[in-house]
Amino acid sequence: MTLRLLISLSLLLAWQKVCAQLAPADDFFNSGAQLYISNNIPAALNTVENGLKTYPADEKLKKLEQLLKQQQQQQQNQQNQQQQQQQQQQKNQQQQNQQNQQNQSSSQQKSEDEKKQDEQKQDQAQQKKEDQQKQDEQQKEAAAKKGDQDQKPGDQAQQAQARTMTPEEAKNLLDSQKDGEQLLQMKPKEKPRATSKPVKDW
Repeated sequence: MTLRLLISLSLLLAWQKVCAQLAPADDFFNSGAQLYISNNIPAALNTVENGLKTYPADEKLKKLEQLLKQQQQQQQNQQNQQQQQQQQQQKNQQQQNQQNQQNQSSSQQKSEDEKKQDEQKQDQAQQKKEDQQKQDEQQKEAAAKKGDQDQKPGDQAQQAQARTMTPEEAKNLLDSQKDGEQLLQMKPKEKPRATSKPVKDW
């Protein structure tokens, strides 16, 4: 009998030691609640689950575990939403960048096209100017040729001769023309005849 008593007492003492080493359920609850307040949901949930392993029937730990799981789910949902928003923003940013690049390339293309058109217009204007100058020169040449053809061959010869005539030759030419001239002879004035009938004198 004393042996049984000794064994029971030793078991009781050992159990008290084990219970003394284990934290009470309130300690798990308080630690979990502190972590929850500091918004460290995963660590709080881990502490509460460890407490439920030791004290599976504790109501406070069960309720706190349920609350922590809800909070964890909400955080995950928020994180998922944030990730989706970030992805959407990245897509929007990429689309905006692509659109900006397209706008820049199209504006560059437009400016290059405008430059080419301006250069073509300048080239055309220069070509027209050169063609007009050529036409003007051709018309002047044609007019000069026509003017030369309109002059008589004798006039051309005289002009050519006049260009090369010396002063002595000019004097000789004038003298020869004087010799060929004849002086006009003046006729004496006649008495005017009466146009009326003569008066008879008897």
